[in-house]
Amino acid sequence: MADMQNIRTGRLCTFALHAHLVFVTKYRHKVFTDAHLKRMEEIMRAVCTDFECELADFNGENNHVHLLVNFPPKVALSKLVNSLKGVSSRRLRQEYPELVRHYWRAQRLWSGSYFAGSAGGAPLSIVRQYIEQQNRPL
Repeated sequence: MADMQNIRTGRLCTFALHAHLVFVTKYRHKVFTDAHLKRMEEIMRAVCTDFECELADFNGENNHVHLLVNFPPKVALSKLVNSLKGVSSRRLRQEYPELVRHYWRAQRLWSGSYFAGSAGGAPLSIVRQYIEQQNRPL
Protein backbone atom coordinates (compact mmCIF):
# COMPACT_ATOMS: atom_id res chain seq x y z
CA MET A 1 0.00 0.00 0.00
CA ALA A 2 1.02 3.61 -0.39
CA ASP A 3 2.58 5.58 2.43
CA MET A 4 0.07 7.33 4.66
CA GLN A 5 1.49 10.74 3.69
CA ASN A 6 0.74 10.06 -0.01
CA ILE A 7 -2.91 9.20 0.58
CA ARG A 8 -5.27 12.04 -0.31
CA THR A 9 -8.95 12.34 0.49
CA GLY A 10 -11.88 13.74 -1.37
CA ARG A 11 -15.46 14.22 -0.32
CA LEU A 12 -16.41 10.61 -1.03
CA CYS A 13 -13.14 8.80 -1.61
CA THR A 14 -9.63 8.18 -0.42
CA PHE A 15 -6.96 7.79 -3.07
CA ALA A 16 -3.28 7.52 -3.92
CA LEU A 17 -3.05 7.76 -7.71
CA HIS A 18 0.31 8.37 -9.34
CA ALA A 19 1.18 8.33 -13.03
CA HIS A 20 4.60 8.23 -14.66
CA LEU A 21 4.39 10.32 -17.85
CA VAL A 22 6.99 10.60 -20.61
CA PHE A 23 6.78 13.20 -23.39
CA VAL A 24 9.11 13.10 -26.40
CA THR A 25 9.94 16.02 -28.70
CA LYS A 26 8.61 16.01 -32.24
CA TYR A 27 11.00 14.14 -34.57
CA ARG A 28 13.03 13.32 -31.42
CA HIS A 29 15.01 16.56 -31.96
CA LYS A 30 17.54 17.28 -29.22
CA VAL A 31 16.51 20.82 -28.34
CA PHE A 32 16.31 21.20 -24.56
CA THR A 33 18.92 22.85 -22.36
CA ASP A 34 18.90 23.10 -18.57
CA ALA A 35 17.20 26.51 -18.81
CA HIS A 36 14.41 25.05 -20.97
CA LEU A 37 13.86 22.21 -18.49
CA LYS A 38 13.76 24.55 -15.48
CA ARG A 39 11.15 26.76 -17.14
CA MET A 40 9.20 23.72 -18.34
CA GLU A 41 9.02 22.38 -14.78
CA GLU A 42 7.56 25.72 -13.60
CA ILE A 43 4.97 25.66 -16.39
CA MET A 44 4.00 22.05 -15.73
CA ARG A 45 3.70 22.65 -11.97
CA ALA A 46 1.27 25.50 -12.69
CA VAL A 47 -0.81 23.32 -15.03
CA CYS A 48 -0.91 20.53 -12.44
CA THR A 49 -2.07 23.01 -9.79
CA ASP A 50 -4.91 24.11 -12.10
CA PHE A 51 -6.02 20.45 -12.30
CA GLU A 52 -5.68 19.99 -8.50
CA CYS A 53 -2.78 17.62 -9.17
CA GLU A 54 0.73 17.56 -7.74
CA LEU A 55 3.86 17.31 -9.84
CA ALA A 56 5.79 15.04 -7.47
CA ASP A 57 8.92 14.76 -9.61
CA PHE A 58 10.24 16.14 -12.90
CA ASN A 59 13.39 15.60 -14.94
CA GLY A 60 14.44 15.30 -18.54
CA GLU A 61 17.11 15.12 -21.19
CA ASN A 62 17.62 17.01 -24.41
CA ASN A 63 14.73 15.29 -26.26
CA HIS A 64 12.28 14.03 -23.61
CA VAL A 65 10.92 14.63 -20.11
CA HIS A 66 9.67 12.41 -17.28
CA LEU A 67 6.95 13.47 -14.83
CA LEU A 68 5.56 11.78 -11.74
CA VAL A 69 2.08 13.18 -11.14
CA ASN A 70 -0.19 12.62 -8.14
CA PHE A 71 -3.76 13.16 -9.38
CA PRO A 72 -7.33 12.88 -8.05
CA PRO A 73 -9.80 10.38 -9.54
CA LYS A 74 -11.92 13.17 -11.05
CA VAL A 75 -9.09 14.11 -13.43
CA ALA A 76 -9.03 12.37 -16.80
CA LEU A 77 -5.36 11.62 -17.39
CA SER A 78 -5.72 12.23 -21.14
CA LYS A 79 -7.04 15.77 -20.50
CA LEU A 80 -4.19 16.48 -18.07
CA VAL A 81 -1.63 15.26 -20.62
CA ASN A 82 -3.24 17.33 -23.38
CA SER A 83 -3.04 20.45 -21.24
CA LEU A 84 0.52 19.77 -20.04
CA LYS A 85 1.79 19.28 -23.58
CA GLY A 86 -0.24 22.11 -25.13
CA VAL A 87 0.55 24.80 -22.56
CA SER A 88 4.24 23.89 -22.28
CA SER A 89 4.66 23.81 -26.07
CA ARG A 90 2.99 27.18 -26.56
CA ARG A 91 4.78 28.96 -23.73
CA LEU A 92 8.23 27.53 -24.45
CA ARG A 93 7.99 28.46 -28.13
CA GLN A 94 6.91 31.99 -27.15
CA GLU A 95 9.67 32.45 -24.56
CA TYR A 96 12.51 30.70 -26.44
CA PRO A 97 12.54 31.69 -30.13
CA GLU A 98 15.40 29.26 -30.83
CA LEU A 99 12.92 26.39 -30.35
CA VAL A 100 10.70 27.71 -33.14
CA ARG A 101 13.33 27.13 -35.86
CA HIS A 102 13.26 23.36 -35.16
CA TYR A 103 9.49 23.25 -35.58
CA TRP A 104 8.64 26.01 -38.03
CA ARG A 105 6.38 23.72 -40.11
CA ALA A 106 4.89 21.54 -37.39
CA GLN A 107 4.17 24.37 -34.89
CA ARG A 108 4.44 21.72 -32.16
CA LEU A 109 7.12 20.96 -29.64
CA TRP A 110 5.91 17.48 -28.64
CA SER A 111 5.31 14.27 -30.52
CA GLY A 112 1.62 13.32 -30.69
CA SER A 113 2.21 10.23 -28.56
CA TYR A 114 3.14 9.84 -24.90
CA PHE A 115 3.78 7.16 -22.29
CA ALA A 116 1.60 6.88 -19.20
CA GLY A 117 2.15 4.20 -16.58
CA SER A 118 0.63 3.69 -13.17
CA ALA A 119 3.11 4.05 -10.36
CA GLY A 120 3.20 3.41 -6.64
CA GLY A 121 1.37 0.91 -4.51
CA ALA A 122 2.18 -2.76 -4.20
CA PRO A 123 3.37 -4.88 -7.12
CA LEU A 124 0.59 -6.70 -9.01
CA SER A 125 1.67 -10.08 -7.68
CA ILE A 126 1.16 -8.88 -4.09
CA VAL A 127 -2.23 -7.33 -4.90
CA ARG A 128 -3.36 -10.58 -6.59
CA GLN A 129 -2.20 -12.59 -3.58
CA TYR A 130 -4.05 -10.25 -1.21
CA ILE A 131 -7.27 -10.54 -3.23
CA GLU A 132 -7.01 -14.35 -3.44
CA GLN A 133 -6.57 -14.62 0.34
CA GLN A 134 -9.80 -12.81 1.22
CA ASN A 135 -12.25 -14.77 3.42
CA ARG A 136 -15.15 -15.19 1.02
CA PRO A 137 -18.47 -16.02 2.72
CA LEU A 138 -20.04 -19.35 1.82
